[in-house]
Amino acid sequence: MTRVPYLSSRLQGFGTTVFAEMSALAVATGSINLGQGFPDEPGPAAVLDVARAAIGTGHDQYPPGPGLPDLRTAIAEHQLRFRGLAYDPDVEVLVTAGATEALTAALLALLEPGDEVVLFEPMYDCYAAAVAMAGGVLRAVPLRPPPLGAAGPWTFDEAELRAAVTPRARVLLVNTPHNPTGKVFTAAELAVLAEVATAADLLVLTDEVYEHLVFGGAEHVSIATLPGMRERTLVVSSGGKTFNTTGWKIGWICGPAPLVSAVRTAKQFLTYVNGGPFQPAIAAGLRLPDAYFTGMACALERKRDLLVAGLTAAGLPVVSPQATYFATVDVRPVQPDGDGWAFCRALPERAGVVAVPTVVFYDAADAHLGRHLVRFAFCKRDDVLAEAAERLGRMR
Repeated sequence: MTRVPYLSSRLQGFGTTVFAEMSALAVATGSINLGQGFPDEPGPAAVLDVARAAIGTGHDQYPPGPGLPDLRTAIAEHQLRFRGLAYDPDVEVLVTAGATEALTAALLALLEPGDEVVLFEPMYDCYAAAVAMAGGVLRAVPLRPPPLGAAGPWTFDEAELRAAVTPRARVLLVNTPHNPTGKVFTAAELAVLAEVATAADLLVLTDEVYEHLVFGGAEHVSIATLPGMRERTLVVSSGGKTFNTTGWKIGWICGPAPLVSAVRTAKQFLTYVNGGPFQPAIAAGLRLPDAYFTGMACALERKRDLLVAGLTAAGLPVVSPQATYFATVDVRPVQPDGDGWAFCRALPERAGVVAVPTVVFYDAADAHLGRHLVRFAFCKRDDVLAEAAERLGRMR
């Protein structure tokens, strides 16, 4: 590895994100960008109108450090309504600059140098960077897709999970619904994770930003709802994916008061506060009727099916996701050397579409496990997905 001048040793190996590279490639080639996971349609008017009305008022100034009281109350109401979890909005809820800040602040607050974080890979790329910035050490456990051409979810080996938990382990980081695979961890799998965390006295940090983007047949369960887990678990989510407002960066973290207090200590020296006019809007969104959340999931499921059909017709076997914005394909049928990076870099010229190689979501030691996989985003307008499917079909 070539050392980057001036960059601290903790961040050596972290360069420009794959999203920046592939999005720039999409612009340069005029390709459809199915690489980065952001919607291309506005969120609900009931949310957007509140933000518009808040601009030009006192909400333009610093909100309270923990977040607007009404937003913290709405978050607590939302957790009780959908998860059955009761949180005190005054001391057990903290508003953050998106879920990424919540996760990063938690790791900065909870880890001592050399402490280990057990998590599953492929993993959202900010996890490794946040652990590194906190001086921690990754202990990655692979999720494995079903065999080529077979149906079924991604799975993990319980023995590999248990082997990853050493005496230096401090945090178990769980992401469900899972990015980039679209896996929803089952109640039985979560029970295993809970038992492992309890036996090793681990703190649990759970990223649930896709909590409402779950498709028929799957059900999202928060590990914090399992017996004995609330007191050791910090639950992270955000409004970006739920309300098509990824640029607003309004996230939150909920958990026992002592843990949230620790996170707040770190968070206050990161952004301090953010998104004043957007906070009342997200509060309004969290209080929308159930029909909004179920309707949004159904609409996204239809988009998933549209893209999956196009990918399948293009000769790309899909591990059809149970949730999230993303579908994973195995490129080996159309890329004989199985090089996902090479496939993605050539795809704009071959088909006028941009995707992301899944290998970037793996720890370097396990990169071979994701070399042949590529992630496509389907959180786009129907006409965009239809055009992408048609372009991909031309590869055959």
